[in-house]
Amino acid sequence: MKTINYCSLFIILLILNACKKDDPVTKPVNFTATTYQSLAPYSTLGLPNNLLKDTISDSMISFINNILPDGKNEVNAHPEWFTTSAIADIPITQPSEVYLTFVSGNANNANSVAYYTYPTNQVPASATDIKLITYLFPNAGHLTPLSPGDKEDLGKFDVGTTIGLVLMANAWDTTNHTLNNNAVHFCSTDALNPEVNPDLKRHAVLINYAPENKLIIGFEDTNRTLPQCDNDFNDVVLYWTITPS
Repeated sequence: MKTINYCSLFIILLILNACKKDDPVTKPVNFTATTYQSLAPYSTLGLPNNLLKDTISDSMISFINNILPDGKNEVNAHPEWFTTSAIADIPITQPSEVYLTFVSGNANNANSVAYYTYPTNQVPASATDIKLITYLFPNAGHLTPLSPGDKEDLGKFDVGTTIGLVLMANAWDTTNHTLNNNAVHFCSTDALNPEVNPDLKRHAVLINYAPENKLIIGFEDTNRTLPQCDNDFNDVVLYWTITPS
């Protein structure tokens, strides 16, 4: 009968446990293969010089304030937004002119908003799949010069193209009036976000406002693994207007 050396076994277990590394909760996503451009020149405040203007109805403002109130955890309030496999990217199903309108920026960060496109049948799996990112609103966060209703015309898009949005966290340098392409990207394409847990990767929610045929986007600008993340998804609020051409 063999005698078990519990002391040796305990030491081995200690060594194995010491060698085991905790799985990361986030992994940096580096867009090193991506080119960046701006849709239009912008002022030292980050205000594009080609803005159009929408009049946002009181009913839409009331709807947004009710559904995306400041500080409310939307994971608890609207779990259906996070359990669906549908992401907040916009597929173009007929040739269309596409506009994006700024509603509000409720953040302490000087965030930027940009867009990218990809073939609808080839959803990006990693940052290397995003070849071009175009800034729309360089300064859409804290102390933004934008007003509700400021609007950009992205141009015409063909069938088979999908448009994604990216919130560049604190990318606007308020001192040097420049954009930091290396800022953390929080994308409407869940797979491109840094959280490892798939339940935490969503940073953009898509809300249909049927009375005016608008698609509202609400962004969360903080890594969702962090305790300071409030999950209110109203750090930047925008809406799409898609006009068949």
